[in-house]
Amino acid sequence: MSLRNTLSKYFNNHSESREEHWDQSLQTHYYKTTKEKGMQMLENLFNSSQSYEINSISKEHGEISVIVKKGRKAFIVATVIMVRPYQTAIDFSVTTESVLPFDFGYSFKLIQKLYEQTDKELPIIRKA
Repeated sequence: MSLRNTLSKYFNNHSESREEHWDQSLQTHYYKTTKEKGMQMLENLFNSSQSYEINSISKEHGEISVIVKKGRKAFIVATVIMVRPYQTAIDFSVTTESVLPFDFGYSFKLIQKLYEQTDKELPIIRKA
């Protein structure tokens, strides 16, 4: 990990997972499920926790936007894309609300936590 990546991890208020992320823990996760079941699992995950409040769901676009209510305030967008039958990619984007322009790695750690929870609920095929 380069110094630049380390600094961007902690001195930023936004993080997102993607296919070719420099940190393996934030690379896209692929699951053996359908888009619909992936969306339903995320909806259940967010609804079952008092920390989150679902802001909107777009089944057509495969997106769920969520507000983090407890602790540090943040906005999450979860994207679910079925790339082939029973191979569905899930990515997260997190922006922290803060007076400062950085969140000391909170958004980064929140994505890792969301992936840990998702990995327990859906059969993981691979990480990008």
